[in-house]
Amino acid sequence: MPNFSERTIDKFKNKLRGGGARSNLFEVSFGVELGGNFTFPSGDTCSSEDNMLIKAAGLPASTISEIPIAFRGRTLKVAGDRTFDVWTITVINDTDFKWRNIFERWVNYIVKISDGSGTIDPNEYQVDVTVAQLSRGKHTGLNTKGTSGGEIDVLRQYLVHGVFPTSVSQIDLSYNNENEVEEFTVDLQVQWWEGRDSSNTASSQVV
Repeated sequence: MPNFSERTIDKFKNKLRGGGARSNLFEVSFGVELGGNFTFPSGDTCSSEDNMLIKAAGLPASTISEIPIAFRGRTLKVAGDRTFDVWTITVINDTDFKWRNIFERWVNYIVKISDGSGTIDPNEYQVDVTVAQLSRGKHTGLNTKGTSGGEIDVLRQYLVHGVFPTSVSQIDLSYNNENEVEEFTVDLQVQWWEGRDSSNTASSQVV
């Protein structure tokens, strides 16, 4: 049993030498690499600077369901299938409606508003996304340009595979909304994801 009296504030401080990961230090980048331009299935493009308008996201989640098996009045639970949760982002709406147009046209590429037709090949409308947890410091790891040194480091990144939008929220309009900038949310379906450490090595897969 550990000696709990040795759990001092100084030892706790040493565990947070990096200051702790901060939820407001992140970047979402469409494509498998950070910092590059990207062309969407609808033909629209975005630059790395456009990514700054994605103001909220999340490190992706997954769930393993349980299979209950009855046995003499008791229930044994064994692991079932793994599912990947809907991934939601929040986007700031600029006066060009850049991201709004991208997502509206992407959704329409999948299922047209006019007649319900659309592309039927998942490879044509699903894309990969990278979400990166950034550091407050500048060290020697992978940075936001995918190279080493000179910029804010990437602590960890997730490659989210086979993403496509299924819901683009309304933008609320009201005379009562003062000192606010418009924003909207997008629900994205996920096939699977993989975590990568600061050296861009897969770290969430068991070898």
